[in-house]
Amino acid sequence: MTTILHIDSSARRGRSGEQAHGSHTRRLTARFIERYLQLDSRATVIYRDVGAEPPSPVTGGWVHAAFTPPEAREPWMVDALAQSDALVDELLAADIIVAGVPMYNFGPPAQFKAWIDNIVRVGRTFGFDRSRAGEPYWPLLAEAGKQLVILSSRGDYGYDPGQRLEGINHVEASVRSVFRYLGVTDACSAAIEYDEFGDDRLLRSIAEAESATDRLAETIAATRAPRRAA
Repeated sequence: MTTILHIDSSARRGRSGEQAHGSHTRRLTARFIERYLQLDSRATVIYRDVGAEPPSPVTGGWVHAAFTPPEAREPWMVDALAQSDALVDELLAADIIVAGVPMYNFGPPAQFKAWIDNIVRVGRTFGFDRSRAGEPYWPLLAEAGKQLVILSSRGDYGYDPGQRLEGINHVEASVRSVFRYLGVTDACSAAIEYDEFGDDRLLRSIAEAESATDRLAETIAATRAPRRAA
């Protein structure tokens, strides 16, 4: 059975097209989930809205606790990592991670970055051994078969590879980099642009992104079906 981790990180409530000033990324993530479930009704969904309920930011105590071996952690360390452990558990349980990540000032929202900081965990999602020959860091999710879907939105346009603003798009690149570090290399994306223009170009971009989102859901569902049957 496939498990999907559905993450929304927009500060906007509701979905565009349904609510005034609603979120484009919430619109796309919901569409992906709906289309996927039409193709695989047995899939389960874990939902995490970090836009509405941001994870706590990492502190010095958190870092101290995370790098302390589990058997040596004091009670306060266990408490400091409790939220992070819950977020990591959700990630580990997921086969597909569907992340709604709007562009805020050329990068992901702070709420999503807080989620990232909580799930990049030594001993749980990446390994570290300073005495290890060669590379002291290694991914722990490389053999898990996880897939990442990044659904974004942008006020301007031209942020895709080879376009006018590619160099200042730090959304998809940064999210992919983090997941590659953890061992998740199968990643795809779609995005809505022209939000600040609010004209026919926005409407066309929404339609194109919705079609792309449907195709992503259909492609992933098709590739996972043989795994379920195996």
